[in-house]
Amino acid sequence: MRRPVFWVGALFLVLTFTMSAIAPHLGFLFPEGTRLVYTRASYPELVASHALLTGLASLVAIVIGLAAGIFATRPMGRDYAATLEMVTAVAQTFPPVAVLALAVPAMGYGAGPTVLALVLYGVLPVMGGAVAGLGSVPPAVMNAADGIGFSPAGRLWRVELPLAAPIILAGVRTSVTIGIGTATIGSTVGALTLGSPIIDGLSGNNPAYVLQGTVLVALFAVSVDLAFGELQGWYTRGP
Repeated sequence: MRRPVFWVGALFLVLTFTMSAIAPHLGFLFPEGTRLVYTRASYPELVASHALLTGLASLVAIVIGLAAGIFATRPMGRDYAATLEMVTAVAQTFPPVAVLALAVPAMGYGAGPTVLALVLYGVLPVMGGAVAGLGSVPPAVMNAADGIGFSPAGRLWRVELPLAAPIILAGVRTSVTIGIGTATIGSTVGALTLGSPIIDGLSGNNPAYVLQGTVLVALFAVSVDLAFGELQGWYTRGP
C-alpha cells in the first residue's frame, strides 16, 4: 500500500466519483458566475468512455506494432525494417487534429476518427520496443534454442518474446500513456472523453471545467503509467 500506484489510483477513482459533489465548493478559485458543475455527462461516464476508446486503440496499436516488430527482426523482414520505421514515424508526425479532420468525412463524427488517430500515434512506440527487445536477445541464447530443436516459431514464443518482454512492455507503456492524453482531442469531433469538459470549458471560457477535466486526465495517465511500471518491475524480479 506504500506504492505510489495505489495512492494515485485511489485519488483518481475518488475524484472520478465525487468531482460533481466537490465542484460546487470550489467557487472561490474561479470568477464569480462561473458554472462549476459539468452536466453534459457524469465523470464516471466520461472516464469509462475515455478508457474504452483508449483501450481499444491501444489493443489495435499493440497488435500492429508487435507484429511489425516481429516481422522486422525475422530474416525475411530485415530488409523492410527501415521502411516500417519510416512509415510509423511519418504517421506520428501528423497532428491529431489533422488526422481527425481527414478521417471525419470518411468515418463520420464520434469515436471512429479518435480511435484511428490513437492507433497511428500508438504503433511506433510498440514497434520500437519490440524491435529493441527482440534485438537484445543474446545470439548464444538463440543458438542454444536452435541446438535443442526449437522451431523458429517455438523459439520466438518460448525464448525470444519472454526475454524481450521488459523492453516490449516499456514500449507499450509509452504507447498507452500517450494515448490517454491524446484521446482528449477526440472530443472536438464528438467523441465522449475526459476532453469534453476541457473543450467545453475552453469554448465557453469556463476554467472550472478545464481544471476538472485536466486533473482527471493527468491522474488517469499517471495511474496507468505507474501500473505499467509495477508490471515491469514484477516481471523483472519475479512474483
